[in-house]
Amino acid sequence: MRHRRYPSDTTDAEWALIEPLLPVPACQTEAGGAPEKWPRREIVDAIRYVVDTGCKWRALPADYPPWRTVWGFMARWTAAGIVGQIRDHLRGRIRRDMGKGPRAVATVIDSQSVKAAETVGKDSRGYDAAKKINGRKRHLVVDTRGLPLLVMVTPADMTDRDAAKEVLFRLRLMHPEITIVWADSAYAGQLVDWAKKYLRLTIKTVSRPKDATGFVVLPRRWVVERSLSWIMQARRHARDYERLVQHSEALITWAAITLMTRRITQKKKLSRSTLAKAA
Repeated sequence: MRHRRYPSDTTDAEWALIEPLLPVPACQTEAGGAPEKWPRREIVDAIRYVVDTGCKWRALPADYPPWRTVWGFMARWTAAGIVGQIRDHLRGRIRRDMGKGPRAVATVIDSQSVKAAETVGKDSRGYDAAKKINGRKRHLVVDTRGLPLLVMVTPADMTDRDAAKEVLFRLRLMHPEITIVWADSAYAGQLVDWAKKYLRLTIKTVSRPKDATGFVVLPRRWVVERSLSWIMQARRHARDYERLVQHSEALITWAAITLMTRRITQKKKLSRSTLAKAA
């Protein structure tokens, strides 16, 4: 095992959360397979390093496994839905620690347009005339505590209403318990009736006050805006570099996973230090 020297590396407490959620290695299944050459913790650390620093896959430091190996694990875990399962498990863990039910019934949705690098093909990018951005748009759904439930990436020229139909359809399939979705005025109109009729979802819009000037904190909407800012702290997401949208969605989810594992483990440290002082 290499020496852990980068800020993005997992702590022992974080790895204890993630390791049980990863799939069983092929060599331990009935079908069998060759033993994995590289420890999985090194693979996870390398993925987190790319997300945190924004470096190229080929520019991974030499003390990590080969970049092709790391990228291959990232792609396979994404295709198998493992990344989403880790996110959902950690979100439920945090909600239980907060005294909430593990499943959210109220959510908040918003989008964010970001520039795309030259590695992004024309078929998955577009021009957002409102934001004057040529790239992709991230559609994020979070619960009322800002914890992510779903992320979908589209070309930036797709309107929020058009993308919301696919986002809400996926949300309904994955989380049938959800009843309310808070959104801004871009999601108003026919989408509200469509969601009520076909998905049995209630969309409630929060509009900006007409006489407001400058920055205004809006009820409900500020939660998802904060979540987007959390994700942007990972330098990989300052711009979209991924050729495939599913890989872009996966790396955004990895940024959220890092935030959640740190939130859980830091809370444990604080509680232990409090008990030690009391003793």
